[in-house]
Amino acid sequence: MHQPNLKEAFYALGRVPDCPVYDLHAHMGSYLGISFPRAEAPDMINAMDRAGVRLLVFCHHHTLHSPDIGNAVNVEAVRSYPDRLRAYCGINPNYPDVIAHDLDAFDQYPDVYVGLKMLADYHAYALTDERYRPAWEFAERRKLLVLIHTWGHSLYDGPEVVRKVAERYPRTTILMGHSCHGEWDKAVALVKDFPNVYFELCAVLDERGVLEKFVGETGSERIVFGTDLPWFNHHYYIGSVLGADINDEDRHNILHRNAERLLVRYL
Repeated sequence: MHQPNLKEAFYALGRVPDCPVYDLHAHMGSYLGISFPRAEAPDMINAMDRAGVRLLVFCHHHTLHSPDIGNAVNVEAVRSYPDRLRAYCGINPNYPDVIAHDLDAFDQYPDVYVGLKMLADYHAYALTDERYRPAWEFAERRKLLVLIHTWGHSLYDGPEVVRKVAERYPRTTILMGHSCHGEWDKAVALVKDFPNVYFELCAVLDERGVLEKFVGETGSERIVFGTDLPWFNHHYYIGSVLGADINDEDRHNILHRNAERLLVRYL
């Protein structure tokens, strides 16, 4: 009897019980100048259910851009949906006092946080800037995950900047959000050179062949799945992984196994 491969199984059923999806790069809430159909937690959970997403790890837009609100919205959302959500503690280098407060309070939320989130391009401080140092040192002591926005040719979080923080903080697991988009060879070199650095696929899958390049040159054990929800769509991203010229073992690694391993101490 023919055993369906993952692509056939997903296309037939919309989800596969033995291949849950873990989305390690998401946001939540409204954002100036754009309309999102699924921006709040209940609607995001519904979208996850439709696509077979087991767990979403996010950092709320308000956390990253409204220091008066900060990480409180992350805590509220996770505690409303503790079986489906986890959060990154957002770090905004423009507000050192807020960073200090949030790091001091981090241990109060072991059921909420899996690590830190940095958005250097938007906050206009390089990841190597002194303002980030307390957060990096905190993550290094605790061997935390840190999801960083990265983009090719950026002065704030391009591959040369990522290389410096990867060298300084070898015990921190660095998830390269967008995988230094556009500078794919340099992203590959970072994953080859540093065992603490991972690719993350949000926005990567807008270009054909890049996922195959990552798998072919580094293997699939350090690639994690992400969508930037509510900016992008789970079905598109899952379909892109299913449609890539890689094998089902690679797809299992990318869609859930790598995330399960990284998150084992939090779930």
